[in-house]
Amino acid sequence: MLPAQMVTTAFELPGYRVTANLGVVRGITVRSRSVVGNFFGGLQSLFGGNITIYTSLCERARSETYAEMCQHAQALGADAVIGMRYDATEVMTGLTEVLCYGTAVRLEPLPGRGG
Repeated sequence: MLPAQMVTTAFELPGYRVTANLGVVRGITVRSRSVVGNFFGGLQSLFGGNITIYTSLCERARSETYAEMCQHAQALGADAVIGMRYDATEVMTGLTEVLCYGTAVRLEPLPGRGG
């Protein structure tokens, strides 16, 4: 996987110059909540606060899509991903698509960076 410091929501990386734009890269997953998960999530919602079962589900989905995006970028020979974003869409009740995307780029260190 690309090092975390080489993936950014910004459109540039300080100390580097973009030498090639390799195009959009993405990771996608579609998740559903299980009946058991809905039951325990419903119980947790009665007491308010963080619904940990849903938080965990969302975090897993984001982590998976991020890893897929990084693999896609590496397959293209990218050094980094800029402009990274997440998006989520409810496909149908209880079924959510999570997308992680950005622009794969090749970089070179700016003079004095020591890259």
